[in-house]
Amino acid sequence: MRIHILGICGTFMGGLAILARALGHEVTGSDNNVYPPMSTLLEQQGIELTQGYDPVQLDPAPDLVIIGNAMARGNPCVEAVLEKNIPYLSGPQWLHDFVLRDRWVLAVAGTHGKTTTSGMVAWILEAAGLAPGFVIGGVPGNFDVSARLGDSPFFVIEADEYDSAFFDKRSKFVHYCPRTLILNNLEFDHADIFDDLRAIQRQFHHLIRIVPGQGKILWPEQDSHLRQVINMGCWSEQETLGEHGHWQAQKLTADASRWKVLYDGEPVAEVNWSLVGEHNMHNGLMAMAAARHVGVTPENAALALNDFVNAKRRLELRGQFNGIDVYDDFAHHPTAILATLSALRSKVGNGGRILAVLEPRSNTMKLGISKNELAPSLAKADQVFLYQPHHIGWQVSEVAEACLQPAHWSADIDTLVEMIAREAKPGDTLLVMSNGGFDGIHQKLQQRLLQAG
Repeated sequence: MRIHILGICGTFMGGLAILARALGHEVTGSDNNVYPPMSTLLEQQGIELTQGYDPVQLDPAPDLVIIGNAMARGNPCVEAVLEKNIPYLSGPQWLHDFVLRDRWVLAVAGTHGKTTTSGMVAWILEAAGLAPGFVIGGVPGNFDVSARLGDSPFFVIEADEYDSAFFDKRSKFVHYCPRTLILNNLEFDHADIFDDLRAIQRQFHHLIRIVPGQGKILWPEQDSHLRQVINMGCWSEQETLGEHGHWQAQKLTADASRWKVLYDGEPVAEVNWSLVGEHNMHNGLMAMAAARHVGVTPENAALALNDFVNAKRRLELRGQFNGIDVYDDFAHHPTAILATLSALRSKVGNGGRILAVLEPRSNTMKLGISKNELAPSLAKADQVFLYQPHHIGWQVSEVAEACLQPAHWSADIDTLVEMIAREAKPGDTLLVMSNGGFDGIHQKLQQRLLQAG
């Protein structure tokens, strides 16, 4: 088939393009922002890219158009597809129909930790010789692609609760039909498409409804929001994680870089890895539990995790500049911000200074939904620097005022960089948090800090 993909440069749609190409289809695509690394990755696969949405790209008409969820009515290509009656599908629907239908799907859902946990599951299966396929929302550090077909029945997928397309407002994950389902956690997020927590819980219950009876659902017993979802009805086998659950993790070091695994109260493995933080220990335990469902022993899973490399932008050390360690993290929700700062604090100890830099950029953040939780989530930082985006309807100065530690803000990126450089001293740790490019702040900080040296 000749398949054209609208919105091809997002990690999910780009992943689908790679899979479609691997299946032997001729694949083309377009996006408003065609830029590396995704554009390079796709072009290396022989996928022709078009900048923008001029409908001339649909002439002659492809056999199928896959429409990304960022596409809306009024988009010239969307209008042309409907006008000319060109066959079209959402990305998740195509994935189900052409890739997942005959596979044993291991899906990772939840508000936080999906990319990391999916990467862990894929790597454990890979290390066990199971050659899984996968689609993950970032490039896992142990692999050089975000998606591949694999050479076995097993397929690992990051199961996102975002909607599928302008014509299908169900969550993407409803299309994935998992046999092994990880539910990492559940909080209110994506306020641009969900009215409240109940609306998200309803979608999560749709997901639970399609897990087969002999499938397995893994969830943390202390998560009350997930418990409410399970109580709406569950027809599958369950394993819980937590103090009274089937699986437990016990820290052996303060920063959780070493931890012990217990199954039904018995020690079964020990992990000694390069990651830090209790949130990553939780992610790792989930991955081990999922891998056991497909036959990988906890002992072998732990050995694989010892060599696990996280995706970029997950507490990633970008370098040391003038004696200052600069980290980058994707955290954009108060719970994730707190988890990341807690992990970093456990790594540097109470004596080290942490300077936290935050851009409130997610759709939920822009709407101001979580702003009252931001100051408490930043509590483990010694100083806070906030960027005021131009297109949000609230002031980050409110968060700065609520912080107990010194907090600074600016609506100008260069001014913010100057503020940070004035305060940062050799020996400090700088943590930059955003789910976007943050106006190139890393390069600007690097140059400014090196000048200061």
